[in-house]
Order: sequence, then structure tokens, then C-alpha cells
Amino acid sequence: MADLFAPLSFKRGPDMKNRFMLAPLTNCQSHKDGTLSEDEFHWLTMRAKGGFGLTMTCASHVQAVGQGFPGQLGIFADRHVDGLSRLATALKQQGTLAIVQIHHAGMRAPKDVIGTDPVAPSADQETGARALGLDEVEQLTEDFILAALRAQKAGFDGVEIHGAHGYVLSQFLSPELNRREDRYGGSLGNRARIILDIIKGIRTRCRPDFHLGLRLSPERFGLKLLEIRDLAQELLGTGHLDLLEMSLWDVFKEPTDAEFKGRSLWSYFADLPRGVTRVGAAGKIMSADAARRALDSGMDFVVIGRGAVLHHDFPIRVKADDHFTAKAIPVTADYLRSEGLSDTFVSYMGNWPGFVAA
Repeated sequence: MADLFAPLSFKRGPDMKNRFMLAPLTNCQSHKDGTLSEDEFHWLTMRAKGGFGLTMTCASHVQAVGQGFPGQLGIFADRHVDGLSRLATALKQQGTLAIVQIHHAGMRAPKDVIGTDPVAPSADQETGARALGLDEVEQLTEDFILAALRAQKAGFDGVEIHGAHGYVLSQFLSPELNRREDRYGGSLGNRARIILDIIKGIRTRCRPDFHLGLRLSPERFGLKLLEIRDLAQELLGTGHLDLLEMSLWDVFKEPTDAEFKGRSLWSYFADLPRGVTRVGAAGKIMSADAARRALDSGMDFVVIGRGAVLHHDFPIRVKADDHFTAKAIPVTADYLRSEGLSDTFVSYMGNWPGFVAA
């Protein structure tokens, strides 16, 4: 049986003390300028104290125009480094890997938040996004790399590149959303070029033991399952990544595409040769049993999202109880506050149907 509490080593950087990773969770708690707030510091350090082997920030935007939601943590300017440094120190004191997720919302950036038209690989009438110029794509690549350098300066163990859920890097991967005719459009190799260039840039310019991860999702937003599988296979073969996180919404579900049903969505990635990269997934892992099943299915680690919202000490509870199951929803706002959520975060969770009691 899989051991959820066995350490997990990486080619670069420290080990995870167990197999539990805190998902990068949107929480809207930071200051308007992207600097770290006390609320967000409290939320994350409480999870580190709760036993997670890897504690990841929410998606942190690499350009001001890439902000995806109000109160988002920023990493696009040097003024963000002091708060991030305080956070990195506090997380690492708890024996957890401290990781920043670096992100750009692309066409999903709300115009009323960023104060201008959003940008995307190609123009998008529905969102009003304009197409990035060639020089802007190159600057976007550079800004992801600069964000990683700021995370390194702040003392984090590494970063995860957000390439999932229809945000800008996922938009480049989508043949439906990316209709470019230059070197960033057309073939999968061209559409993935920006991700590959960001990875190479971080590997070249950050220290040799800097931990590097990538989050991918294989469905929705015009993405093609087999293309994402091919990209994952290529990336695993390079050895540049320490961690590949597949975001699946439900780690046990079948693909939505009828052509690929009959086996789990995760299984399309579970059997890829990994080399030195560790691979895991996120999606409705809400119990000790589900976490063990996930590891038994081939995951190196499990990613806990809503379970970590409900229980800051999810790993500790699993260690104490082989049959632990997260608290059933809906839960009260007072309960969520007791678990370290600010009023702002509680309000945000109210957007999830049935999560917060009326």
C-alpha cells in the first residue's frame, strides 16, 4: 500500500517530507498592488503548520495586465519581494517546501480589474482581448523568468508555472484560442514554444538547485487530451522539470471526450516515462482513502485543494486516522474563519455552489 508519509526526493532542491501538496488556491486576500497581506500570510503559514510537504501560493501574476482576480498576489515588481521573503522564511521554518505559482490570466483578466483590454495569443471578441504582438510574447516569456528570479531572491525553494485552466499559457496551447501564424502558432511545437522557452530560461538563469514545476490541464478551453499528453511526454523527457502537476478536477473521473472514455483521465498520464520528474494530480481528493488510491494509481504526490480549505491540517488528520474524510459541505462562515480564511476568502468561497452555508 502506498505510503503517504514517505519522503519524496527531487533532482533539485529539498525533499518533501510527505506526499501532500497544497494546491495553488485563489483566495483574493492580497493587497490591491499585489503585495502580500497579513490575511494571506496567515492562510498559507497555517497550512504549512498543518503538515503539508509542499506549500504553494495562489497564482501570482507576472505582469500587471495578467491579473486574474481582485486581491491577487503579485510577483511582477520588485516591491513584492519583501512580503514574499517574509512568507518564504515562515513557510520553510515549518519544514515545508515553499513554492510560488507564477501566472498570467491572458484573456481571462477582467478589464475592470486591470484597467485596460486583456491580452491573448489571438484576439478574442467575447472577452475583448487583443492579440499580443511578437515583441510582447517575447516580453511575456521574459517576465515569467523574471518572476522566478524574484521568487529565488525572496528565498523560495522554487516556482510552478501555471499552464492550465485557460489562462495565457493554456491559451497558447489551445488550437481553438491560438490562431497565430508566426512561430507561436500552428503546430503543437509552436504553440508550446512559449512554455518551453520559459522553462529553459528559468533553468539557465536560476540557481542549479532551484525547484521547477509546471501545472497542466488536459480538457476544456479547446485543449486536446492527446496533445497535452504528447507535451507532457516531451517535457518529462527533457529532465528540466522537477514536478509536473496535472489538474483534473476529479482524479478518478473519465475524460469528457467520448472517444477516450473507458479509463480514467489520469491514466493517460500515469504511464508516461518520468525520468527524474515527479508527477501528481489535483481533483477532489477529500479523504485518506482517496489519497491512498491516488498514490496506488501511480501518483508520486497528491494535491489537496478544497480539503485544505476545510482542514488546515489535512495531512496531520490523515496520519492520525486511516479513515479520515473531510468535513461535509456546506460549512458555516465561522467554521471557515476558524480554519484561517479571512472574510474576503469566505466571500470568495461563497461562489462555489453549496460550499458556504447560507
